[in-house]
Amino acid sequence: MSNENKIYRILDANINRAMEGIRVAEEVVRFILEDKKLTRKLKALRGDLKRTVNQIPKKKLLSARNSLFDVGGKLYTKEEKSRKSIKSIFKSNIKRAQEAVRVLEEFIKLIDPKLGKSFKNIRFNLYEIEKQSEVKIVRVKLQPVVA
Repeated sequence: MSNENKIYRILDANINRAMEGIRVAEEVVRFILEDKKLTRKLKALRGDLKRTVNQIPKKKLLSARNSLFDVGGKLYTKEEKSRKSIKSIFKSNIKRAQEAVRVLEEFIKLIDPKLGKSFKNIRFNLYEIEKQSEVKIVRVKLQPVVA
């Protein structure tokens, strides 16, 4: 695999990670917190991410994907095996999205440097949403249901 393909593979994995993390956070603020403003912000941010990502050649992302042979794909940490609260679900996913967008911000500079700023803006918006959610999420008393 060429270095260019490896970069596209990193981008592809982190695009998926960021979109998934934002989506989970959005579900928490929409259905658990029932916060219209935060839901709107996360939905808009997901749209911003999608528009930015659409500027990266989809064909190159897909051709670089190699999920079946990803050496990290089957790793499952202790923290991933269970969640203690709605807050832990939200926090782990908003952090996942922030980290993934940071990776996108860095690696896109090797392919299309002008997109780096868009990813940086998205990342800083995620930091702000995390801050705005913190006060509300600590009040949630839902705990996991263990069968």
